[in-house]
Amino acid sequence: MAGLLTGGCLLLAAMTAAQAEIYQYIDAKGTISLTNVPSDARYRRIDIAPNRLRSTISEQELAPMISRFSHQHQLHPALIRAVIKAESDFDPRAVSRAGAVGLMQLMPQTALRLEVRDMYDPEDNIGGGTKYLRQLLDRFRGNLPLALAAYNAGEHVVDRYRALPPIEETRQYVRKVLRYYRTFLMRDLAATSHIIAPSEAATLPHSLGLLAAPAQ
Repeated sequence: MAGLLTGGCLLLAAMTAAQAEIYQYIDAKGTISLTNVPSDARYRRIDIAPNRLRSTISEQELAPMISRFSHQHQLHPALIRAVIKAESDFDPRAVSRAGAVGLMQLMPQTALRLEVRDMYDPEDNIGGGTKYLRQLLDRFRGNLPLALAAYNAGEHVVDRYRALPPIEETRQYVRKVLRYYRTFLMRDLAATSHIIAPSEAATLPHSLGLLAAPAQ
């Protein structure tokens, strides 16, 4: 994967210099193929404008799309920002060792299921990640720690244990997201004196203690 990604970066650089169009195809195994001459209808054109190649993007720039998707999927914006912070630290070009891509670190198979066309595009990625998080919250009856555990380790792993999996990496991830969620939520409340609406209640913890120490 590292070699493929390195080759892809070189191709992106070359194509950017030539101002050519680049097309991307991600197969079921997560292999990313890039070309300027697509030979298959499954290839999708990706945007390689210079502002898309930055390593990070500010919260302010993301705020409008986060607000839109938070309303669409009834999630608090602070929760979406917390997941982005934990997953990619606001780097839209981030790629994990497992092959997860973009701001909300979507796996290729998950992205295909969510109809995400370009995982590197912030709006497409956040739209897919937010939709997925909403699905997980519904699946686990509004239990935020379980939904976050499933986001990290997979739904079937959480289904198997019917609780937080005994996987330290996943438990640390849940604690990290909840910690960021508390920080962003308190900051939003302090700045706007926002009152949490009933539609948001299912995604909010019942106490700050839960934010600091998710249920075991």
